Amino acid sequence: MNNRNRGKNTGDDTLFGSEKQISKLKLAVEDMLYLLTRDYPEKAAAELVGNRYRLKTRQIQALRGASASAAQLQNRQLKHVDASMLQGKTIYLDGFNVLILLESLLSEAYIFEGLDGCFRDLSGVHGTYKRVNQTLRAVELVASFYRQNQIEKLVWIFDKPVSNSGRIKQIVLDFAEQQHLNWESDLQYNPDKILAESAEIIISSDAWILDHCKAWFNLIGYLIKEEKLSVNLIKMM
Repeated sequence: MNNRNRGKNTGDDTLFGSEKQISKLKLAVEDMLYLLTRDYPEKAAAELVGNRYRLKTRQIQALRGASASAAQLQNRQLKHVDASMLQGKTIYLDGFNVLILLESLLSEAYIFEGLDGCFRDLSGVHGTYKRVNQTLRAVELVASFYRQNQIEKLVWIFDKPVSNSGRIKQIVLDFAEQQHLNWESDLQYNPDKILAESAEIIISSDAWILDHCKAWFNLIGYLIKEEKLSVNLIKMM
């Protein structure tokens, strides 16, 4: 674990490190908005746009994460809540989504701000979660957010089928006990559905969850601003 992080992949600087590549991605996002708004399927639209701009696989992954239709953007904006509305509330948090994104951010990987204002990375669980050097710091940042906004209770939801999900659940619970935080941590076979159907405010950057939830908060955007985090940020708009 000592040398493990979620930093850049080999070749990411070539794909995302120049103004030429970023300009190309921004044009691609504009084309995606046009196609998705006209009900093109996302996969077909990404393939069409990717071919037009000769994008590589990881660039297309970033493109898909940053893109949405006009209707999706309006829907997400209407359901977004400000930090002023969090005091005394129970918040549900998409465990792996938030944790891995924060680990990537802290590892100086590229982070992408999409049309919806959400931040996403290019990491994934791939069936197994492995703790990295930045895991504890990521949990500490969530704790700072929790305290600053006087949240009543924070519920972490993790994917039960993911290997080591039980271990990270226990790490979160042990941390909460040591710090006297009113946190819960739960394993679910279908966490996306749980989060989407929750009556509480949720925290996630998963597009499907954002489209179906009742209300959501942009935690990563909040932390970048309030904690003055150093970020390899690419604005895709």
